Amino acid sequence: MLEERERERERMGERECVEEKTPLKPHFVLIHGISGGSWCWYKLKSMMYNSGYMVTCIDLKGAGIDPSDPNTILSFDEYNKPLLDFLSSLPNNQKVILVGHSAGGLSVTQATHKFPDKISLAIYVAATMLKNGFLTEQDVKDGLPDLSEYGDAYDLQFALGVNQPPTSATVKKELQRQVIYPMTPPEDYILASMLLRPGPINALQSARFPEGNESIEKVPRVYIKTMYDKVVKPEQQDNMTAKWPPSHVYVLETDHSPNFSSPFALFGIFVKVATSIGCI
Repeated sequence: MLEERERERERMGERECVEEKTPLKPHFVLIHGISGGSWCWYKLKSMMYNSGYMVTCIDLKGAGIDPSDPNTILSFDEYNKPLLDFLSSLPNNQKVILVGHSAGGLSVTQATHKFPDKISLAIYVAATMLKNGFLTEQDVKDGLPDLSEYGDAYDLQFALGVNQPPTSATVKKELQRQVIYPMTPPEDYILASMLLRPGPINALQSARFPEGNESIEKVPRVYIKTMYDKVVKPEQQDNMTAKWPPSHVYVLETDHSPNFSSPFALFGIFVKVATSIGCI
């Protein structure tokens, strides 16, 4: 009887040693683009969760299920506050991998300015990647969608008055399939058309980050280029990666929304880049 108990204690000790030596899988934090929400990541979150990763999807202010009126959000700091509050709440010894899609790239960049020691990797997916935000006319040209070829492409709201810049914008419903989701499965396009909200365009266009903050370079970056993107066009993506080169550029032959149109390939890149810098 005593021998059996001793053997059981040995087996328990072996299991504890294995658990102690098994590294934790990384924590991914996924950030949506304008008009989106955490719901945009449901396919990726499911894959990653089922593979053992920790995943957090954040609704920025006025997005997803956040109750704020986007027309009242007039600064980028206010818009991005949910992400910054989340990072601030992390223990100092914990790091995350930040992923930004589309305008979510601005959120990732601001976060790396403010919390470089809490971010192990920044991944930009068809995203606005500008080191200092919209400082110059070229930054605006590279980082903002140009949908002029579609004519009057946006539904705009002017909460500050008709003589002031618009406070929110949404791509018109009749253009969403053609512009944002041309390669997306029908069920995901229908879901998106039901859940997209006006985005606080005034706040986004005010995104500017301090120059000379070289601590941001401590955070490794990769960019995922989308070849058939009609929102942030491939040449815009090329301009941004040339101006502020990431460590690697991956290419997906998808539309602007690979989180819907090519989730398996996108997930594969996430795992590959996390592995390459030792996060896994």
